[in-house]
Amino acid sequence: MLEPMWQPSAERASASNLAAFIDWQQTERRRIFSNYAELHSWSVSNQPAFWSDFWDWAGIISEKKGERILIDAEKMPGASYFPDARLNFAENLLRHCNEQPALIFRREDGLEKTMSGNELVSMAGQVSRALVAMGIQPGDRIAGFLPNIPEAIAIMAGAAAIGATWTSCSPDFGAQGVLDRFGQVQPKVMVTVDGYVYADKRIDLRSKIKAVAEELEGLEKIVVIPFLEDKTDITDIPYSLMLEDWLKGHSDAPPDYIHLPFDHPLYILYSSGTTGAPKCIVHKAGGVLLQHLKEYILHTDMKPGMRHFYFTTLGWMMWNWQASGLAAGATLMLYDGSPFHPDGNVLWNYAEEQKFDVFGTSAKYLEGCHKGGINPAKTHDLKNLKTILSTGSVLVPEGFDYVYESVKADVCLASISGGTDLCGCFVGGVPTQPVWRGEIQAPALAMDVATLREDGSRTSLGEKGELCCMGPFPSMPIGFWNDTDGSRYFDAYYSTYKNVWRHGDFAAFTKSGGLVIYGRSDATLNPGGVRIGTAEIYRQVEQLPEVLESIVIGQDIDGDVRVVLFVRLREQQELSDDLVQRIKKRIREGASPRHVPAKVLQVTDIPRTRSGKIVELAVRDVVHNRPIKNKEALDNPEALEQFRDREELQY
Repeated sequence: MLEPMWQPSAERASASNLAAFIDWQQTERRRIFSNYAELHSWSVSNQPAFWSDFWDWAGIISEKKGERILIDAEKMPGASYFPDARLNFAENLLRHCNEQPALIFRREDGLEKTMSGNELVSMAGQVSRALVAMGIQPGDRIAGFLPNIPEAIAIMAGAAAIGATWTSCSPDFGAQGVLDRFGQVQPKVMVTVDGYVYADKRIDLRSKIKAVAEELEGLEKIVVIPFLEDKTDITDIPYSLMLEDWLKGHSDAPPDYIHLPFDHPLYILYSSGTTGAPKCIVHKAGGVLLQHLKEYILHTDMKPGMRHFYFTTLGWMMWNWQASGLAAGATLMLYDGSPFHPDGNVLWNYAEEQKFDVFGTSAKYLEGCHKGGINPAKTHDLKNLKTILSTGSVLVPEGFDYVYESVKADVCLASISGGTDLCGCFVGGVPTQPVWRGEIQAPALAMDVATLREDGSRTSLGEKGELCCMGPFPSMPIGFWNDTDGSRYFDAYYSTYKNVWRHGDFAAFTKSGGLVIYGRSDATLNPGGVRIGTAEIYRQVEQLPEVLESIVIGQDIDGDVRVVLFVRLREQQELSDDLVQRIKKRIREGASPRHVPAKVLQVTDIPRTRSGKIVELAVRDVVHNRPIKNKEALDNPEALEQFRDREELQY
């Protein structure tokens, strides 16, 4: 086996939260674990003990924990955690807040704002009382149509303090995209801004807000935060008022936290919606709290006072995940705007100036920095940076090379994977273990992750299969909104294998105990009956300097499937016969002859969701002349037209 790309020093490993938890297990529970693998095995086999211990060790604030930890563990869905507990998510979220900064915000154009922990708690208290004054009850929906600003977290916390259910999307969504989401859950209050800044453009939102307000049933109040202008005219927007006026007269004392059941609905998140109306996934307060604290404290090694950044919008579950960093004592570093304006150094500048400890982003962002020649290792002082987190799509081995060669050699690169469906991670970082090139480090604690064959048997080491979770976990959704009999929820995750969560990724375990994901299993190619992960093709073709990015699909033809690759090239590059042959040669030698596309075609843009994921299924539907059910889920739906009725695909 080759050498790892990163190995934690003995000092760093022994000082980690994970090591402290293992020591606590030995001293307080008389359980001895010599390594992570042993702890993981025990946590999977002894879930009630693990989660009860973690609750105590992490210091969860609750009115009541209860004696019952996990009931109906054999049911997927149906298992229930801490059925007798009473707690409040916001109380735990804000527990570390003090006079020190809790939220540090920067906008693309240089606007900055810092909110201390005490100021955050005060604003959450005002929000909670403003909502109560309106008659908002536990379970009522509060919607955020917002950029990634401090007020968004404060308002979410204020809503959670009284048991209201938070849901959000980012302001780049079109009016129909907002209605496709909020229209299903009918919020009583929507909080928004007058506009936002992106790629050096100032974008006024007021006409879009008005269009949403006129169609959104059940909406009683629109609260507008001035973000473009100090004074904004909102007279044309129905039942609207400014944030300052809404909060006026309400005490800024800490919220009066309402203690609620573990399964009380905290968040409604949305699937990407590219194959139909977005699924409204309802997440429970206790499950999100426990799962996120485990991921932050044990897997990310977050400690009070550390500065944590994740590049995200309110339309991606990573915003909800980042917010939970407050519960681990982190200072959250927020950014709103383009990550490549005025150039690709803007986020690395932020990291250097604000001394980030943790830098979270997408694999596509790291690939974009690589293609753009961004080299922070030479241009920036990142001595405080301890961990880089990557998710959203597969981080290929060359992405690992880029981080360790061009960003920082001494950093834990934690490729993590899970998603909106569980509002957390199945697999991720382990701060006491080495990082191996191209691999996610390990399954997360208390997550019985496996890869399965079509017949439900476990694959062998290195054999690709469906990524599944064989047992329950606390952040399993309550269900889907308006799915009264639970059939849509069951069909989404549990219908393929009995009592098993099938996540929809194509993956394999490695000799080191880690995992490699090869792409979404519903986008897996199947030429000649052999399953091929799309990430294996992307890894090869995008190493060619002429290729900026690509998308690959399987086209049904003559009773079989042929592989079709579309490439976006650098400006003024043309797809010559020579380049096509070099692409095919690279794929043949780097992957296998089965991976070689039958067709290689040029496009000027690749369609993607608003969180940056390329949409292979939508492209496949266009090529096969099938309707696209929800273009509003896409950031650039116009790009799909390049794939329609291509003459080259007719033969």
